[in-house]
Amino acid sequence: MIGNDVIDILQSRLESNWQRKGFIEKLFTIEEQLLISKAVRPEIMVWMLWSMKEAAYKIYNRKTKIREYIPKKLVCSIELQNLNSIKGNVICSGNIYHTKTLLSKNKIHTVAVSDLKNLNKVIEIEKKSINKDANGAPYHFDKITKTVMPVSKSHHGRFEICVALNSIYL
Repeated sequence: MIGNDVIDILQSRLESNWQRKGFIEKLFTIEEQLLISKAVRPEIMVWMLWSMKEAAYKIYNRKTKIREYIPKKLVCSIELQNLNSIKGNVICSGNIYHTKTLLSKNKIHTVAVSDLKNLNKVIEIEKKSINKDANGAPYHFDKITKTVMPVSKSHHGRFEICVALNSIYL
């Protein structure tokens, strides 16, 4: 399964004051709060962790069909970090979701998968090829393989990204 989230950094600055009283404590675990407080760029760490949570939640929601507001139940950890990318994990209700986040000047984009071997099989697809199932979950019908591919769609501000797992490699 796959999930993704994109954050327009400029839009987040207009919409959210992450420094307001209670914001960090409401959304992040003590360990995540520590990551934020020690970060060279705390604002980017806030939105990177939030993006990880959102991408993982999309898998959790698709799997369980449960819609709930549970940011602190989605527990993030960072495994590997460099200037422009982060690999990490999000644990929720005993499930582990593997994440890869790409950072650029204007956006943060995270992809989450339920199986680590699929993290490098993620492809971006065109929005126009996406349909929704009876539960409202997006999917793409691959005409070549004649299979239904689960899709994750995310948009924020100036950005919209739709991803799926490349069926050729599954």
